[in-house]
Amino acid sequence: MITLLFASALLAAQGNPPQIKLNDDDKPAFPAAPAGFDLVRESVPHGKVDTVEYDSKSVGNKRKMIVYTPPNYDPSAKYPVLYLLHGIGGTEREWLDSGSFNVVLDNLYADGKLKPMIVVTPNGRAQANDRAEGNVFATAPAFGVFDKDLLGSVIPYIESHYPTLADRDHRALAGLSMGGGQSLDFGLANTDVFGYVGGFSSAPNTFAPEKLTANPEKLKTLHFLWVSCGDQDGLIGISQGVHKALKEKGVKHIWHVDSGAHTWPVWKNDLYLFSQRIFGK
Repeated sequence: MITLLFASALLAAQGNPPQIKLNDDDKPAFPAAPAGFDLVRESVPHGKVDTVEYDSKSVGNKRKMIVYTPPNYDPSAKYPVLYLLHGIGGTEREWLDSGSFNVVLDNLYADGKLKPMIVVTPNGRAQANDRAEGNVFATAPAFGVFDKDLLGSVIPYIESHYPTLADRDHRALAGLSMGGGQSLDFGLANTDVFGYVGGFSSAPNTFAPEKLTANPEKLKTLHFLWVSCGDQDGLIGISQGVHKALKEKGVKHIWHVDSGAHTWPVWKNDLYLFSQRIFGK
């Protein structure tokens, strides 16, 4: 039943969404990214993109993730890390293949707008066969237990293989749709691990607002909390509910309503805006 409800809600958001009601504060918090922000500029330095394999203790096999190191990467330096999560139809490659996240970041670096960071896009489908094949909605439960893999294997691997600043002040967690729900669910439950959290167009896997905000004093320790959605997205009610609860509990956050639906132009813009505002830049 949960899988059917999830699939129905997500398909509605992508196709013919239900009536959307916008409130007075459902507005952009920042101007949109400039034209061409996600297009390759050959004249600028580029970060390096690698596929790495690690042993997952919780899943019980080897899994893959994408690691982006910034232009002019210096192995003798120390870097903060952004863990960036994909949607239910994707894998560790979705942000790379569909979101061109490396291009967005390369251009931000070229414009002097970004603090140097490592970016990791793991696979949020924590099961032995983690490919996006068949009925991907049936894999929803595997996304719900990804926190064990993220906290128990992904982060330890990154921090033992890359020069990282290994504390909550230098870790961020963000994602789109299913990954947005994971970021809010896991990030707000682990404020001792992550100091920055972002939910982009979060999907029906997002915990109820009252659960997410059950301990507002812990949430107030976050350095930065971002909640966003497109104004034509049938799932906007989920993010509206999170924003409302955070506002009522007095938890400082950014509420950004973009122009668009449950689509990549919205999520690329989210990354452009979110990444500039983490790690003290």
